[in-house]
Amino acid sequence: MNSHLPEHIRARIDARLDAVDAELRTRYPGAGDRVQPVHTAYVGADRATAGTPADWGAAALDLLHRHADFLVGLDATNALPAVRRRLTEQPVQDLRIDFEDGYGFRADDEEDAAATAAGKTLASWAGKPGAPDSFGIRTKGLSANERRRALRTLELVLDGAGGVLPGFLFTVPKIRAADQVSAIVDLCSGIERGNGLPDRTLRFELQIESPQAIVASDGSAPIARMIALADGRCSALHFGTYDYTAACGIAATDQALDHPAADHAKAVMQVAAAQTGVWICDGSTQINPDDDPEGAFRNHHRLVERALRRGYYQGWDMHPGHLVTRWLATYDFFRTATDVAVPRLRAYLDRRSGGVVDEPATAEALATTVLRGLRCGATTDDELITRAPELTVRVLETLAARQAPPQDSR
Repeated sequence: MNSHLPEHIRARIDARLDAVDAELRTRYPGAGDRVQPVHTAYVGADRATAGTPADWGAAALDLLHRHADFLVGLDATNALPAVRRRLTEQPVQDLRIDFEDGYGFRADDEEDAAATAAGKTLASWAGKPGAPDSFGIRTKGLSANERRRALRTLELVLDGAGGVLPGFLFTVPKIRAADQVSAIVDLCSGIERGNGLPDRTLRFELQIESPQAIVASDGSAPIARMIALADGRCSALHFGTYDYTAACGIAATDQALDHPAADHAKAVMQVAAAQTGVWICDGSTQINPDDDPEGAFRNHHRLVERALRRGYYQGWDMHPGHLVTRWLATYDFFRTATDVAVPRLRAYLDRRSGGVVDEPATAEALATTVLRGLRCGATTDDELITRAPELTVRVLETLAARQAPPQDSR
């Protein structure tokens, strides 16, 4: 029997599979080297000023000091000193000035003025020590009664800022159909061409808060198509807790981040965005630490920890008090995860057997977790080097990319 494959058949197979490989590389480029913030703070356009990030940090520190004894009970890894430093040095990583639900409908003259002022506020943060690394606005939606106002606000914000600042993003709420994303791409391209900007200077986020974004009328899941139509401009998918659960018919008393309907939506978002380089951002809680600080702290800490365990590494914060438990839960999570990951990565590099024998995929996940912990400040380079000198950032990055680790790491 001649079992040799004819060369023309082999060439046909190679050509077909090479095309598949190229398409997969384009659609799923991987996480990339962008550093995801742990949160996005939302502040209404009528309240945002140049001093907002510092004001939020000061208010968060005050709450931390007044409730330190209670917070010690939530602190699993002695992270509170690091949280204090964070709230002092850079309390807000990412911030949106909100022209949608947090602002409402105003007279055009009033929103025009607020949009121009918002642009100047964003410009005051650019490159300033202690200011957010990234920032932008949330516009109104794209429905017929809002879109003209949304587009005008975006243009005025950019005018006020003096152009597209490094780190600028705009969030588009209430996305319901994939074709809306094509319109957003046209908007970005038009602004770029009109201002002589390089292609893909403008990036945006899609706010998923409609059941139609999860399951369309034909039964398809539109989010994957939305990401494809975004042409590399979509930075993240943000979940809108209350609009989504309300649209699903959930009673107001049961609307929450951990409702099963919310969990389903976020799981669909997570799968659609996996390996595309698009981040997932969890939604918000409406429970603020005003009337019952300790109850609010406990609830928010639980929700942040729950989200982290499910792989949602970013979430909304709507109140300065949320910063306290956002950073505390995040630091605790990554400090604990690093304690688990470091010995397993050392064993993997040494090809030693231990209680767990890890595969390259697990080494990728372990290294990615340690890198996230380093990048958000939960652990420091010095702490890691003391425990495992061979686990340099270079080694962690190669493991996270599933590349062979450098020979000098073994």
